[in-house]
Amino acid sequence: VVFTLALVLGPLERVPRFGPPRERARAVAQGFFVWSREDVDEEEEMMVEEAMPGEGADFYGEETPLADIEQEQGEQQEEEEEEEVTGVAGAYNSKEVNDQIFEELRLGAGIAEEVQSVWRYFLSSAESREAAGEAIYAALFDAAPSLQSLFKTPRAVMAMRFMNGLNQIISSLTDPKGLKVVVETLGFQHLDLEVTIPRVIIFRDAIVDLLQVELATRFTPKAKDGWMTFLNYVGGSYIYVRVKFSERLKTISASWAQATKKAVDEVALAEDEGKDGEEAQGGEEGGGSGSAEEQAAGAGKGLEAAAAEKKRRKTTKSWFGGSKASSGKEGAADASEVAGSGDKADFQNTSVPTTYDEMFLFNSAVMGFGNHIWMNEVLASFDTIVTNVSNSYRLQEECDVLSLRLAKYKGNINLPEYKAVMLASLRSLCKDWGSLHEVSWSWLWENVERMLRALMGKPAAQERALAALYGSLDESALMVIRKEVYQKFFALAPAGQDFFKQSTTRLYFIADKLVAMTLDMYKEPKRMVEDISALGLRHVGYGIPTDLFGPFVTGCVQVIRMLTDDDAAEEAFRWSLSLISRMLTRVINEGSTIVMKAINVNSSKMLKKAVACAPRGKRALWMLNIQVGTQSISPLMWAIETGSLEAATAIIADLLTIRADRDRYYYGMDIMFERHPDIIQRLCLDAPALMPMMLDGLIWRSRVTESGQRRVNYYIKHLVVDAHGDFNKAIEWVTENGDPKLVCHPILSIVTDMVWSRVAFRTFLYNKAWFLFTLIVFVSSQAVLNHLNKGDGSGSGSGSSSGRRLASAEASTSASAASSEDGFTHTTDLPIEIRAAIFACRCFIYICSMGQWVIFHAKNSLRDFRNRALVRWGRCAIPEYLCAWQGWSSLCLTMFLFLMLCMEPILHCFQHNDGFLFTEHCFEGENLLFPYSIMSTAAMLLYFLLLSDLSVFSTRVSSFALICTRVISEVTLFLFGLTFFVASFACAVSALEQDDPDFAGIPKSALQLYKITLGMFSGLHYDMLMDYPALMAAIFIYVTTTVIFMLNLLIAQLNCAYQATYQDMLGFARLNRGKIVTETMPAVSKSRWSRFVTSLKLEDRVEFGEGDMGVAGGIQVWESASANVTTVDMIRRFGGSTSPAAQWPEEENAGDDEEDRFDRMEKLIEKAMKRMSSGSKGGKKGSAQGSSMGQSSSDQGGGEDGSAYESGDE
Repeated sequence: VVFTLALVLGPLERVPRFGPPRERARAVAQGFFVWSREDVDEEEEMMVEEAMPGEGADFYGEETPLADIEQEQGEQQEEEEEEEVTGVAGAYNSKEVNDQIFEELRLGAGIAEEVQSVWRYFLSSAESREAAGEAIYAALFDAAPSLQSLFKTPRAVMAMRFMNGLNQIISSLTDPKGLKVVVETLGFQHLDLEVTIPRVIIFRDAIVDLLQVELATRFTPKAKDGWMTFLNYVGGSYIYVRVKFSERLKTISASWAQATKKAVDEVALAEDEGKDGEEAQGGEEGGGSGSAEEQAAGAGKGLEAAAAEKKRRKTTKSWFGGSKASSGKEGAADASEVAGSGDKADFQNTSVPTTYDEMFLFNSAVMGFGNHIWMNEVLASFDTIVTNVSNSYRLQEECDVLSLRLAKYKGNINLPEYKAVMLASLRSLCKDWGSLHEVSWSWLWENVERMLRALMGKPAAQERALAALYGSLDESALMVIRKEVYQKFFALAPAGQDFFKQSTTRLYFIADKLVAMTLDMYKEPKRMVEDISALGLRHVGYGIPTDLFGPFVTGCVQVIRMLTDDDAAEEAFRWSLSLISRMLTRVINEGSTIVMKAINVNSSKMLKKAVACAPRGKRALWMLNIQVGTQSISPLMWAIETGSLEAATAIIADLLTIRADRDRYYYGMDIMFERHPDIIQRLCLDAPALMPMMLDGLIWRSRVTESGQRRVNYYIKHLVVDAHGDFNKAIEWVTENGDPKLVCHPILSIVTDMVWSRVAFRTFLYNKAWFLFTLIVFVSSQAVLNHLNKGDGSGSGSGSSSGRRLASAEASTSASAASSEDGFTHTTDLPIEIRAAIFACRCFIYICSMGQWVIFHAKNSLRDFRNRALVRWGRCAIPEYLCAWQGWSSLCLTMFLFLMLCMEPILHCFQHNDGFLFTEHCFEGENLLFPYSIMSTAAMLLYFLLLSDLSVFSTRVSSFALICTRVISEVTLFLFGLTFFVASFACAVSALEQDDPDFAGIPKSALQLYKITLGMFSGLHYDMLMDYPALMAAIFIYVTTTVIFMLNLLIAQLNCAYQATYQDMLGFARLNRGKIVTETMPAVSKSRWSRFVTSLKLEDRVEFGEGDMGVAGGIQVWESASANVTTVDMIRRFGGSTSPAAQWPEEENAGDDEEDRFDRMEKLIEKAMKRMSSGSKGGKKGSAQGSSMGQSSSDQGGGEDGSAYESGDE
């Protein structure tokens, strides 16, 4: 009867959602509210009769005395009477801080709305949310200076924490259950602080006084009562949670650190990061998972170590017979295959387990649970569960995702089995295991088990219902979803319209993806978690407020409700979309750092202030890595991708500034290149304007000169060597960019010249030596040996008068001549040795040279076709490598050599040589000699064209050759114009009545006109023109037009083109050398490259001065003191504390720029005006207090300087 009464009464009180079933049953029997009737399972119903009256279970299973139903109903009337007076229902009021209980806060009618209205008005009256946070921060410090020691977080970050924490609490005032979870989560995050009732009162009064001053009459008594009530509630709850659960949570944290081989400090750091992420309070940790206790470079190595550990854990073999990383469909699919082989695990080669994962796998196999694949899923999520035990939202989210992954397992799941293995593993790993550990870990697992049991069996049914709903939707229904979703959302949250700036088709696409994601969440939960995390990080960059997700989910659910009457499908959609929304909200909160906020507004000033709050050991990570789960985003890359170049400039400048204290140097070069190995490529493509500044940051020049010389450190490590020790692609990326000015940067020049002279030159010379040898052989066979005629005198004379290669076509009267049957005469003036040498050389060219080129083109063409690296030329697609002049010229050479082989006269005369071996003198050969010579001439020119690559040996020769190619376009234009005039005048003089034989017809006239222009027309022919005056006049006009005008115009054009090209002449030469270097480096041997890298000693620290060992990764050279005059020390040196956790002191010249001065002046004027207005309304007291908002804004704008101005003004 009591149980039925409790179910009928509904939400009167609360039964703990967590804790053992027996304790929940006791609470149900005593009349306490169950969160939902579905939470009461059969086991609890059976235990109701065993429950003892007078006992109950509090939140998380903590037992506390409880009142029975009659007493509660008797007191309900008194509470309602009190509500009429104070507007508050429950044991909380605006006067006292109650730290003895922790229940739901139910404000009276209209009070919560009034509090929220006052909060919105306060935010709108401030210059920005940050300014409002600064005002609260300043008010608290002014109210209680003794509490300042509690705030160890930077001011800007702490102000954001206040803002986001209060905003989260105030937004939940209308939802008592949600408010309790929020306050409880915040209470867990304040366990390390000694929160007391007097301190709560100080905080409460300071905030209320601030609102009274800033809002004046807008802060009504009703609002004041609500503010004081909920602040008392929050403070008392913090104290309650700290007293009740701090010992258990600390025990779990310490023992988990031992079990997982983590340092206790590291675990605490991870918890702090989780706190900052959940509250969206500035992301103090910046990088999330990085470690920078020593220096920024060490932090970068920490990222690599974390990645390696993650990879190792993913590939660890499971004692269950499968991979630990298997989940979702994969885990379910493998279950049947592995179930039978779980007992056959090979333990012979297994090392002694030293971590929790290893010990758990070992114990599960020993205890007979080796074929329980579902334990893999729990084990994969257990670290996240333990580290977020104090975060109720995060814990619930992880359990919801875990329930989806467990739903893919086909078989019986007995959750207490995991508890047994868990406790056995922890007992083995924790040396100081005791009863407190047993109670704490049992308490944790019982809470997790309770959450998982509440969802057991539901995901599969919900997936079927949702799939059936989507299957029944036609195109018209989908269009309704696309349109109505945004209409509902904009009606619920009009501010959301400002963030949807895409086209309608893009919004429809987003709606379709949303519908698909809700179903995919059931089908592939593991992949969806990764995708949603990545999506959330992108929304961090978009600056989307998280309070818009709630209205969006509500709007989507309303649309689905319009399309179906199936309650199961609607519930499945709502639950899935709610989970996605919670995950996105968490990711955005964890990733929304003050650095990202500065990038969103593209403000270098805000970014400098943001990173100034960072500990010096983590400063680089704040700008390079925001880690949320397994996903990460780089603020630097996001700034580049979104075009926030002002913020990107500030980030790169800050990273490449060398800072130093007494213990160590801090330089962000290593971590920047380790985080983004392709940063040079990205900058060349997306932000080439940032490249010179980044390269300047890799050079350090000493301010002090020694004997007329200056030390210069070039930090070339990440321009020469990549992460694997191979040749870096930086030179290739810069060369492909094609900027002749950028490639002449000193650090790029020294890297290119060093690699060329010490590594690539020899290999390039070896490759070209073969080409030179083939060219010599080709020249010998085609232009040298065929002109050697060392016969006797008569034969020599005959041969000299002949224009043939090997023999004369004229009949010889020599006694040694022989006549063939067909009457063709062969001469024997060339010895057989010369003819044999010619044949041998040509065979070498056809086999070795042409064969090599055939292989080269076949390989490159196949590679480009496979990679789809094709270029459209009309309707044809050609391989990309043919776009370079070396590619098409070598292909033409190959074709000409092939044509030469086909027309080779020696081969055609092989069967008709009449006893003369290797002769070209036969009817077939004689007919092919001329076309063969044409092919040979073209091939010869192409050989020498390809030889021009050797100009790279000297940058001056290379630059001259490049200038020649640059101005050839001007010559082409001249020839085009000349041809036009030649054609015009040739037709004109041909139409003229004259009988000069030189101008008889268009072809002859055109030829003579070309001769006139080129100075090849003789004077005798000019004399003949005197007989034809009209022709003479036409020729005179032609000469004036072409020789006088066009030739001089060509000279002027060449001069201008040369002047324009000369400025970048050296740059083009270096681009050519860089291209040759990148093409040659793959042929360099590994051993030779290793010797070169070792000789650079890049791992050794480079001196900044005598005895001052600086940063590793560079080389030192000496330059003339007058080359680059440096008057300011490029190293920022600071005294004081040397702890990596400390911030850098404010620099002397910071905030002295013109913009900062005007900002400070503007804020002083605003503060003065606000004082005058407040003084006229509220008197001297109001005037004095009314400056708090202005004071906080001034602090934000000017830092310490702003404070100095304020004190001086007062």
